Amino acid sequence: MIDYIIVGSGIAGVCFAEIALQHNKTIIVFDNNSQPSSKIAGGMYNPVILKRFSVVWKAKEQLLLSNSFYSHLEQKLKVKFDFSIPVYRKFTSVEEQNNWFYAADKPILCDFLSNTLLQNSFSSINAPFGFGKVTQTGYLDTKVFTSAYATYLESLSLLNKDTFDYDALSFADDFVIYKGLKAKHIVFAEGFGLHANPFFNDLPLDGTKGELLLIKAPNLNVDVIINAGVFIIPIGGHVYKVGATYDWKDKTNIATETGKQELLEKLNDVVNCKYEIMEHFAGVRPTVKDRRPLVGTHFLHKNVHILNGLGTRGVMFGPYLSNELFQNIENNSLLDMEIDVQRFYKKRTN
Repeated sequence: MIDYIIVGSGIAGVCFAEIALQHNKTIIVFDNNSQPSSKIAGGMYNPVILKRFSVVWKAKEQLLLSNSFYSHLEQKLKVKFDFSIPVYRKFTSVEEQNNWFYAADKPILCDFLSNTLLQNSFSSINAPFGFGKVTQTGYLDTKVFTSAYATYLESLSLLNKDTFDYDALSFADDFVIYKGLKAKHIVFAEGFGLHANPFFNDLPLDGTKGELLLIKAPNLNVDVIINAGVFIIPIGGHVYKVGATYDWKDKTNIATETGKQELLEKLNDVVNCKYEIMEHFAGVRPTVKDRRPLVGTHFLHKNVHILNGLGTRGVMFGPYLSNELFQNIENNSLLDMEIDVQRFYKKRTN
């Protein structure tokens, strides 16, 4: 008997798998690569919601854990995927500048927002009102991260690329059985694929489609992340990731001309140099209507768990939520009710 079956090897599945292995648990991971959102995500981590100048939920705790977690994994996998660089928030007016400095004086935000106005030093960026600098930010190359970890799991014969068959899962008092494999627990970390999961598809997981571009711009010469209606992330070799759109209706992973034009329109408002489009891709983010993740245990099956709904904050959420779920399963530590799926199950019994 093994300790964990983990279904999904996006950011959530990888983080939970690694935390389980760090605690000497035995695992097997199932993933047929049907959900690309983790692999094509912008991968940015930023503790501040810049539209509202508010701090991300549990931001300090998340950053403290994720920084050490990703650093450890880089050394373990012998690959670089975590890039710590500042975010520059472009101001569009004096009013925005004033709102920024008001927010930067708040105790909850002062660790993350610089109170110095940065004049525009980038000749290829249109920013007459300058920038505000966000610290403790950066991006994860999520494709490198998830691919390197999949290779690591394969080297240990811990990755199964078959499509998971929900009908083949059965339950005993203290374990689950899947095609003859016994496990103490099963964790579903499938992202938007949750909609096909009969154990959790009644939870209010929504999908928000995001489209991104890869562009090559030899004269852009930007070495920070620009936040200006779109984000522009420098990933080396004069190549930049540009995103992202938010479509709540289209639930496909197909890139669209509408999404492309929306990105180009916003990009052209920011940059004034030539560029070429190298790639255009799309994925559906797993989002929840109350903007909190789905973490916890099935209301009927005590050995069946969920780790989902990380949305646009997956890079920061992944290690923190994985650890919270692991400690909950292994040590009965309480989950915060803001993330616990019990917040939905309780409504059914009231």
